[in-house]
Amino acid sequence: MGREPAKPQQQGQETDYTVDQLVAFNRYNPDIFPDLENSVNEQVSSQTYSLESNLCLLRLYQFEPEKLSSQIVTRMLVKALMAMPGPDFSLCLFLIPERVQMEDQFKTLIVLSHYLETGRFRQFWDEAAKNRHILDTVPGFEQAIQGYAVHVLSLTYQKVPRTVLAEAINIEGLSLDKFLEHQVANSGWVIEKSQGRGQLIVLPRNEYNDPILKKNTAESVPLENITRIFPILS
Repeated sequence: MGREPAKPQQQGQETDYTVDQLVAFNRYNPDIFPDLENSVNEQVSSQTYSLESNLCLLRLYQFEPEKLSSQIVTRMLVKALMAMPGPDFSLCLFLIPERVQMEDQFKTLIVLSHYLETGRFRQFWDEAAKNRHILDTVPGFEQAIQGYAVHVLSLTYQKVPRTVLAEAINIEGLSLDKFLEHQVANSGWVIEKSQGRGQLIVLPRNEYNDPILKKNTAESVPLENITRIFPILS
């Protein structure tokens, strides 16, 4: 059976449909398997992202599990990790059979997800270093996780010791100096020197890390979000 077109097509007229159109109009058509798998590879090479098309592919794999590509699913999960703090990883994992989740690469990604969700960045980077063969296939992974780590710190702290920041984003020395210079110039960070404690990084105030800016108690950071940060300070 041929692919069902997204829109009516005049005879003799050829139309190329985008992945979004295929997902919208052919969500349960197995003929779009190649397009969706190609989309995953395109997301990797172009450093773009489409959660909707990835979830659609995972649903189709549920109907035809023999077509499931472990390589494609691995790439989808790595891209989902890069989307944190969004719930993308959990949404994808829910559609992956438990027997598939028991494969080594998926067990590794689940562990990495747990470390990120609980703010255990030192453990995350240690585990990531052991599994470069999985993560290095997706460009931009480290930068995305570093951005997430900074996001988590900024929700909780106004001032962060340089050593804590270095551990959270896995950067040290001159590379960290350049990173800080960029943030000072572009993100409003300030660097203070503290006697006996080295540098302190002053993060921009926001309604989460500064009680004065909180509009009301209903908008306070949930307790579980705060406790997730504590392990990185141990």
